[in-house]
Amino acid sequence: MNEQTTLERITVNPQIFGGKPIIRGRRLAVEHILGMLTAGDTIETLLASYSWLEPEDVHACLLYARGFIADNNV
Repeated sequence: MNEQTTLERITVNPQIFGGKPIIRGRRLAVEHILGMLTAGDTIETLLASYSWLEPEDVHACLLYARGFIADNNV
């Protein structure tokens, strides 16, 4: 799966979380996944916590964050 296809898993819906980026239109924000990872949770923990979540979704969150930082020169 290429980066663009992976990033298509991240969507924005003004009706959900005030338009924050979410995963595949569901009520799970990219911000939440990144927060769990920085708190020490593993991908396996995330997948166990959200039965519908796929490893590619977590990868998409990381790609999204990288792109955001690159675009904003943080």
